[in-house]
Amino acid sequence: ALNWRISKWDDISCQCDKLASSLGGCVARPWDACVNRLLIRGLLVSGCGETEFDALYDLLSSLGVIPTNGSAFVRGVSAAKLVLSRRITMKQAMKLFHKDRRTDYESRVMRLAHQALLSTAEIIKCVEQDVFSLPSERVLMEKVYGDSETTCQNIASMMKNSRSSQAVTLAVANLYLRQQIIFERIST
Repeated sequence: ALNWRISKWDDISCQCDKLASSLGGCVARPWDACVNRLLIRGLLVSGCGETEFDALYDLLSSLGVIPTNGSAFVRGVSAAKLVLSRRITMKQAMKLFHKDRRTDYESRVMRLAHQALLSTAEIIKCVEQDVFSLPSERVLMEKVYGDSETTCQNIASMMKNSRSSQAVTLAVANLYLRQQIIFERIST
């Protein structure tokens, strides 16, 4: 029930309470214990900060971004099946399978994510340096980690206050909420 959502702690509490009441109160543990267990097992991720943006950045900065978009052929076949089985009208199919328009930042995030497994912080660094192409791991390492200060341990804190941080972080969050990307934990 929490897939494809970014929620505040209080919202998760309400969702858990609704789920528990729909199950007839057969949940023995308090909701926060269940959520903490999911966090420990890595099935849920969290971020914290003084502002909502700080918490969102803390959540996304170290997660790898992986595109989920399928091919045009697969989308077309799926639309045809739904229309031919009379489950939806042609007009509804066109709406469902029409690609949404992406912002410039969303397009850049997707372009970079298709080339390499990058964290949100690494994508911010690429945007800061006007990097559009990552043809090899060597180029990636030079562009992202080529200076004397940046390491995989500090890149998230270094990029937090950069000029592109907010726009890229919001683009990543929007792509996730529209189910166009998934996240992977990147271990360092």
